[in-house]
Amino acid sequence: MDLTTGYPYWLINSGLPAAYPKLEKSIKTDVLIIGGGISGALTAYYLTQAGINCLLVDQRTIGLGSTCASTSLLQYELDIPLHKLTQQIGQDAAKRAYELCYESINTLERISKKIKFTTFEKQKSLYFSANQKHIKKIEKEFLYRKKAGFDVQLLDQDTIKSKCGFSAPNAILSTQAAVTDAYLFTHALLQESIKNGLQVFDRTDVSQIDYHQRSVTAMTGKGYKIHAKKIVNASGYEITEFINKKIVSLHSTYSIASEQMHIKKLQWKEKYVLWNTADPYLYIRLTNDNRIIVGGRDEDFYSPKKRDKNVKRKTRLLETDFLKLFPQIDFKSEYSWAGTFGSTEDALPYIGMYSKTPHTYYSLGFGGNGITFSVIAAELIRDMILEKKNKDTALFSFNR
Repeated sequence: MDLTTGYPYWLINSGLPAAYPKLEKSIKTDVLIIGGGISGALTAYYLTQAGINCLLVDQRTIGLGSTCASTSLLQYELDIPLHKLTQQIGQDAAKRAYELCYESINTLERISKKIKFTTFEKQKSLYFSANQKHIKKIEKEFLYRKKAGFDVQLLDQDTIKSKCGFSAPNAILSTQAAVTDAYLFTHALLQESIKNGLQVFDRTDVSQIDYHQRSVTAMTGKGYKIHAKKIVNASGYEITEFINKKIVSLHSTYSIASEQMHIKKLQWKEKYVLWNTADPYLYIRLTNDNRIIVGGRDEDFYSPKKRDKNVKRKTRLLETDFLKLFPQIDFKSEYSWAGTFGSTEDALPYIGMYSKTPHTYYSLGFGGNGITFSVIAAELIRDMILEKKNKDTALFSFNR
């Protein structure tokens, strides 16, 4: 599946941090992880930390799927606001989903410190109304989050202007958010896991899986066999190749990164991640080298050819979106790219087992919370493999 277009900033900035071999022989392992993006890397980290023998394969070079196209903006807020999610799945379940994403950011910070990965920074998040019609929407969402116990403030137009240098009718300021580099983080996690026994093979595709009574056999495109007791499928949006059930709708999203700027030219007095109530929503963040990343302008289709043709036009539109907020900033795009992402009806991931594929666990963190969902998935799947009870299993199951 073709997942990206153009030159993602992270790939240009970081290049290839590590090299991994192809699988050139048949092999045995306890757990086979399919997918070498951030989801697979976090799963491998959790399993190897638990002492489980693992092997990871990816059909591409590691990290070159949707991971390198991520804007790596981490939020606990889901693509569906808390007040709407509460109506869909109930108060307790909606609150718990938000809480798990909230805690996942803290978990990622702890992991980063433990493995000495420095490209991770906690920030605040500003969720602002895109227009006057959305004032009530922000106010309602604020009340739901406040009632659920989240640390949030409701800001008026003047306060937004003084804090962030742009105008919006109102906004919710949250203390919990972060930014990172998902592509570089993936490599850092894998390198740490290799120290604990993980084997990683890229440019190794799984063409067939045979399910046995107590094990599975995965066949590679070159005819090698991987014998495993269990499989974790973290292949993301390519899951349609493995599972015969409509669980996700694929979309195209677009991102741009500015030229490097002098910090004095930027309007943020504090480092906030910014996003709004538009549908699709606009989101903005800063990088460590003082670039501005802008993302959004999503389209409801999966068509690489159509997506590719749209990149130049979407770049201009995203520039315009940014300049409407910050006309005083001389924004010039240096990188632009597009990627595929998926969404579910309730904005929640699918984590766990699927009845038609025995001995197989799925880590499918669809939507804008893919990285935080991947943390939740890694924890749940580790517990499932170790046969430990986890109260959150049902929330993300295929049978929900």
